[in-house]
Amino acid sequence: MASSRDALALGLAPGVTLADARARTPNLVVADHDPAADAAQLARMAEACDRWTPSVALDPPHGLILDVTGCSHLFRGEGAMRAQIVGRFRRGGFAVRASLAGTPDAARALARFGQAAVVAPGEEAAAVRPLPVAALGLDGDACRALALAGLKTISDLADRPSRPLAARFGEDLITRLRRTLGLEDRRIDPLRPRPAIVVERRFAEPIAHTDAVEDALRTLIAEAAARLEAQGLGGRSFEAGFFRADGAVRRVSVGTGRPSRDPVSVFRLFATRLDTLTDPLDPGFGFDLVRLVVPVAETLAEVEPRFDGGERAHDEVSDLVDRLVARYGPARVLGFQSADTNDPARASRLVPAASAAAPALWPVSESGEPPLRPLRLFDRPQPIDTIAETPDGPPLRFRWRRVLHRIARAEGPERIAPEWWRAPDAPTRDYYRVEDAEGRRFWVFREGLYGRETAEPRWYLHGLFA
Repeated sequence: MASSRDALALGLAPGVTLADARARTPNLVVADHDPAADAAQLARMAEACDRWTPSVALDPPHGLILDVTGCSHLFRGEGAMRAQIVGRFRRGGFAVRASLAGTPDAARALARFGQAAVVAPGEEAAAVRPLPVAALGLDGDACRALALAGLKTISDLADRPSRPLAARFGEDLITRLRRTLGLEDRRIDPLRPRPAIVVERRFAEPIAHTDAVEDALRTLIAEAAARLEAQGLGGRSFEAGFFRADGAVRRVSVGTGRPSRDPVSVFRLFATRLDTLTDPLDPGFGFDLVRLVVPVAETLAEVEPRFDGGERAHDEVSDLVDRLVARYGPARVLGFQSADTNDPARASRLVPAASAAAPALWPVSESGEPPLRPLRLFDRPQPIDTIAETPDGPPLRFRWRRVLHRIARAEGPERIAPEWWRAPDAPTRDYYRVEDAEGRRFWVFREGLYGRETAEPRWYLHGLFA
C-alpha cells in the first residue's frame, strides 16, 4: 500500500485498512497497484536521465542511480546539476528526492532517509551516520533483528567491530555498511553500455526546424569521425539521440557492414533512416540536446587502393547494403551465410545482411575444376528414372520431366550420411556430378546403400549446374 502526500496529510498512512480510510475520507480515490506500469514509468525516467549522463542504472522499485563522474562541470557544478534534475522531474508532476555522494549506496541512503543534497568527497561517513539502519537497504526481518539488538542507526553499527556483526547478521550487512559509509565503491550496471565515442551538442534555445537538426547531426558525425580517426577506429553502429525540451527522448540508429568513419556516408544513412521512419521525428517544443554515440567500433586501417578496383567494388556493395538496411530495416535485407553442416539442404541460411557481411566460408573447388555444388538447388529433390551398369554405380542415363538424358561424364560418388541427431533413420546418399551428351550438368544422388539399407535404391535430381 502507498499513500500520496495529500493522503498522508489526512493521516492515511500505509497500514490503515481501506474501510477505515473510506470512513475518514468518503471521497477517497483508490487505485490498484500496477507494478508493471511502475517499472515502465521508471524506465522512461531513466531514459530521460540520459541527457545528464550516459551511465544510468535502475534501482527498483522506485529509484535511479546516475554516475555523473566527469559530467557535472557541463551543468555548472554538482549542486546546479542536482537542482536541474530535481526541477525537471518535479515540473513533470513527480515527487523527487536526490543526493550526490561518492558511492551509489551513500547517495541512495541519503536520498531516501537523509537531508544532505551534495556530500563533499570523503564526508560520506559523517553524513550517513545519523540515518536509520533501514538506509542500508536491508529487508524488514534484518532491520527488526538489529533493532532488538539495540542497533538502530548506522552510527551504532559503524562503532562496533565488524567480525561479531558479520557472525551474527551475515557478511552482507558489513558489505552494505562499508559501501554506505563510502569506504568501498561498487560498479553500477547501466542500462546502456558505455559507448566507444560520445559527442553531443546542447542548445540554449530548443531547435525545431529540420535544417537545424540536420546541421547539428552533420556536425556531430564529423566530430565523431575525427575522434575515430585519431584512435584508428571505424564505427559499425551509430546512434543519434534527440532530447526534447519536455523530457521525451527519440533515438535513431544506423549500422554499417564494415567499419566506417566517412561523415558523408554516415550522414546519408541517417538521412535515409529519418525519411523512412513510420513514426516521424516530432520535435514538439524543440530539441535542447542532440547526442551521437558510437556503440560499436572496430579497428580500421588505411587500405591502399588496388589497380583493378576490386576493393572499391567491394566497398560499393557494402555501401549499397547499408543504404538498403537503413531504408527497409535489418529484418528485410537478408544475405546467405554458410552453415557448418554436410547436409546440402541446410548448407546455407538467410541472415540479416549486417550479419552476413563477413566473407562466408563456402566450399570451393580446386583451380580449374568445376564447382562442387550447383548454383540452383531444388527445394525438394525430384525423383528420376535411371539405368545403371551396377546397383552402386553412376547412372548411364536418366529420365527427368519426360526427357531422356544420356550421361557422357560422371564424377563421384560423394557420400553424405544423415545427421543422426536430426534424422537417425534417414538413408545415406551417394551424390554424382554428371554431364549429358548436350553438355548439361546435373547433381543427382542415390538414396540408400544397396544391400545394406535397401534392396532398391531410388534416384533423385537435387540441383542444376550453370
